[in-house]
Amino acid sequence: MAATMKDIARRTGLGLATISSYLNGGNVREKNRIKIEKAIEELHYEVNEVARGLRTAATRTIGVVIPELNSVFCSEIITGMEDILRGAGYATIVCDCRSDAALEKEAIDFLVRKRVDGLVIMPTDMEGRNLTEYLKAGKPLILIDREIQGLDCDSVLVDNRKAAFDAVSYLFAKGHKDIGFIGGPRNVFTSQERLDGYAEAHRKAGIAVQESLIVHGDYTIRSGVEGIQRLIKLNPHMTAVFVTNYEMTMGAVIALNELGIHMHDDISLVGFDNLEFARACSPALTIVAQPTAKIGEEVARLMLKRVGDPEGSRVHMRLETELIKGNSVRQRAAHIS
Repeated sequence: MAATMKDIARRTGLGLATISSYLNGGNVREKNRIKIEKAIEELHYEVNEVARGLRTAATRTIGVVIPELNSVFCSEIITGMEDILRGAGYATIVCDCRSDAALEKEAIDFLVRKRVDGLVIMPTDMEGRNLTEYLKAGKPLILIDREIQGLDCDSVLVDNRKAAFDAVSYLFAKGHKDIGFIGGPRNVFTSQERLDGYAEAHRKAGIAVQESLIVHGDYTIRSGVEGIQRLIKLNPHMTAVFVTNYEMTMGAVIALNELGIHMHDDISLVGFDNLEFARACSPALTIVAQPTAKIGEEVARLMLKRVGDPEGSRVHMRLETELIKGNSVRQRAAHIS
């Protein structure tokens, strides 16, 4: 026969009110918490999450909506989040909207019906239309990677402008002047910030931006391949390329290999994310590394705080990236006139 709250009360010597408070997420004294958790383990007591959710209006679940489940960037963030949320007694429901605004709305509606306690989203609809109704419910919402202007919610991002500025400035310091850029979709906040950083590095170096050196992909391997092919066709004078996400970076490396163009000797390359892939390249690839695990951890901590304080001051966090140098960038000789 399944154990009951009365069995826990007899085992611990505590009142039913104290045990009920613990099971429903309330505060109890530390010594009582230890007694209760020990009794739950010994008695193999199973918490009825459905019943508890009906009593407390809390389901102890967090909804997550991402554009692509097979993205290394997304999966590493989710892993970082889940480790902390699981330790606090929360589960996650992850939905992949495949970068489709209509599917994103379906995912949000689904999570609302599941009565999640909070929502974490890497938005596809950059107008925020899919999130307006959710915000009216007064539940926590955290944006990751992409910001939506005018939306009253928390966000955890990286400093994308500085990340691109640092990468392109490094290429300038190595003597390159004709630097290709493979960016993401034009309407995505992150993509625009990285393009702004590319342009800012040019301004600081006193070098004009050449429009022919800028192409946009859709964050897929295929668009990385096509981006390199287009840049090389249009710009025979190009000596270096900066690629702004991992999947497109992989595509760029594939394209160079297929074209017989040697990375470093023929074209210098700076990519994005995935240190393991960067080390597997020959020569080792220079990359901009995002703190994906830290993003997930900060999002989880902020969500746990926000669940308990939904009306607190909004937090807008910007984390730093790191330029990890491999051997894919060639030092060009200074021009002597």
